[in-house]
Amino acid sequence: MTRNEEVVSHTDEGIGQKDAPHDGCSHGEGGPGHQHAHHSGAVAAAEPGTLKEPGKYVKPVAEAPAGSAPAGTIYTCPMHPEIRQDHPGNCPKCGMALEPVMPGLDEEENPELTDFRRRFWWTLPLTVVAFILAMFGHRLGWMEASTQSWVELALATPVVLWAGLPFFERCARSFVNRSPNMWTLIGLGTGAAYLYSVIATVAPGVFPDAFSEHGRVGVYFEAAAVIISLTLMGQLLELKARSQTSAAIRSLLGLAPKTARRIRPDRTEEDVPLTHVHVGDMLRVRPGEKVPVDGVVTEGSSSLDESMITGEPIPVTKRVGDHVIGATMNTTGSLVITSEKVGSQTVLSQIVQMVAQAQRSRAPMQRMADKVSGVFVLVVIGIALLTFLAWGFFGPEPSWVYGLINAVSVLIIACPCALGLATPMSIMVASGKGASNGVLFRDAAAIENLRKVNTLIVDKTGTLTEGRPAFERAIGNNGFSEEEVLRLAASLDQGSEHPLAAAIVTAARERNLALEKTENFESGTGVGVRGVVGGRKLALGNTVLMQTEGVSTDALTRDADALRAQGASVMHLAVDGVLAGILAVSDPVKSTTPEALARLRDEGIHVVMATGDGVATARAVAAKLGIDEFHGEVKPADKLALVSKLQAEGKVVAMAGDGINDAPALAKADVGIAMGTGTDVAMNSAQVTLVKGDLRGIARARQLSEATIRNMKQNLGFAFVYNALGVPLAAGVLYASTGMLLSPMMAALAMSLSSASVVSNALRLRKARI
Repeated sequence: MTRNEEVVSHTDEGIGQKDAPHDGCSHGEGGPGHQHAHHSGAVAAAEPGTLKEPGKYVKPVAEAPAGSAPAGTIYTCPMHPEIRQDHPGNCPKCGMALEPVMPGLDEEENPELTDFRRRFWWTLPLTVVAFILAMFGHRLGWMEASTQSWVELALATPVVLWAGLPFFERCARSFVNRSPNMWTLIGLGTGAAYLYSVIATVAPGVFPDAFSEHGRVGVYFEAAAVIISLTLMGQLLELKARSQTSAAIRSLLGLAPKTARRIRPDRTEEDVPLTHVHVGDMLRVRPGEKVPVDGVVTEGSSSLDESMITGEPIPVTKRVGDHVIGATMNTTGSLVITSEKVGSQTVLSQIVQMVAQAQRSRAPMQRMADKVSGVFVLVVIGIALLTFLAWGFFGPEPSWVYGLINAVSVLIIACPCALGLATPMSIMVASGKGASNGVLFRDAAAIENLRKVNTLIVDKTGTLTEGRPAFERAIGNNGFSEEEVLRLAASLDQGSEHPLAAAIVTAARERNLALEKTENFESGTGVGVRGVVGGRKLALGNTVLMQTEGVSTDALTRDADALRAQGASVMHLAVDGVLAGILAVSDPVKSTTPEALARLRDEGIHVVMATGDGVATARAVAAKLGIDEFHGEVKPADKLALVSKLQAEGKVVAMAGDGINDAPALAKADVGIAMGTGTDVAMNSAQVTLVKGDLRGIARARQLSEATIRNMKQNLGFAFVYNALGVPLAAGVLYASTGMLLSPMMAALAMSLSSASVVSNALRLRKARI
């Protein structure tokens, strides 16, 4: 196959390279005949302002450079990400405090956390005194019973009406919005206990004698106060734990340097704020400094530590022409780079946006919890009412007092906060964990579905292989050495922009071969190139060109066929009408691919290779990697059809690719996996992006998926079991057989600790090994 023919026939295998400029010369046969247009590892940006429900206004979020506070901050609810507004507040559905969609690097402490802490500590002494007085006052005879009720009223009122004011406001909003939630139960429970106690203190005569105990109508100011204090304590624990779920985004924001060293046109240098760097600026990166923005190396060479972005611990060598990622650390050498992407277009900024979007998305498993929570509060209110009536009519004296207290216990312990937090907290932590390991999830569904995948379709070029043609070897003939064959071919190819020509020229320069000037250069469409080098007439191309030149290729036919069988493109070099040798260029397999495929096979995943390259090339690569099923010469529609076919057979299919041609299949697959070194189109079509373009990331992502779903099930299971056991216990079903009752104070403690435990369990994911 000719070089030109390869470019056309394999354009679908490339990445936006169809219109790449080249000289039209054609002298390659078989194997890779194109080159991916890399985009500095660009990651698809999560478009702000797109998570919304029909009819809900969402103010667009202005993009901001990594490390700066986002302009026009949007606030959302951890449990209901469809709720979005441009100012702080509380969720109209569940009453929780809204959080910024994109946390800032220098973000101040959550104002709600500050407010709750103040209310808690200022009123805690009052709660403690009220509790001691209620528990021991009548036994020690400190004061008359009626006087004690007034003292407890004075102590509890600031706790309930001031410290608990945010809870009652949320309870009221739940009725206004017709969205019963945990605050509905807390407001009703504490409100009922406090209001009953106030009436019993101010007008004890309205109650029958059955309500009296210890010389007064029983009051429960201490219960209302303790419930408020314990709820505040639970909120403090939860808010503090929730703030840690954004630690991954803050750590990413903190990676960006604050300044860059810019080189002026007169070659003098100045340090400027990162926000003043523009595309095209020349920047110096000294040893030990961070690369300020995404760019391309124009001077020098060094090794960069990219682990903070890609998760790959081994430093990567960068030379002139190589792309660098902003926020990566330069080690020993000095570099001069030309900035290509700044601000919100950098890899780091787009990673931050993608992580933020994933953290705020809803997992399919959450739908079950949402449906349960939607009716749970109403059911609990009904159970509390039945508890009150059952104890009042059939319980021991004072029966109505027992009924009130048990009804309050039911309302308090059944708060569905733990149920609502079960999956969002796991998703937030898992998204951050994945980002720190070079795996970006677009949404929660991707995290949940990836573990189910049993079939993986992989593109070849840029996914299994490097995606860049590289010189493999030269074979001399008629007295020409391999080095001389390479030197002459590179001299002839210097003026060509074709990927195969570039691979030959690069190899010659790396070997420090002295290249000569080419004269009378001409390109023969579909066959190869001709020219005069050092006074000798050269022709470089395929067998058709050799036949045109009257040059026999029989002497090296066996060698050429062997190289083609290995997936290489073969070019013949003729010097003054004599076959001087052949050159082979191939697309090398990534060093990490064999290990990645072995891990995937160990996990029971069937790997299928689908490539636009010729069948012979596909067979050679598949054999080298031990892939049993492969498809060559497939077009984008063929890849899409292959995904549909496997899905129709009941397979859960993931598609991994990096090209424009892969986009339809990536979108159709159950889970689309894009290489971070590929095109924006591919990454916009995928649900998972591997920043490094390393297939080992798929195995890591699946392990994280497994750990996350296991964590979510633990959280949901705990929340369901907690309510299933807590509600009957609070209602007093064990009283007849054991004499056991659950006080409202213990119910409040259990409720607060349940929410904190769910968040704490989710945070364990940060230590998961993947």
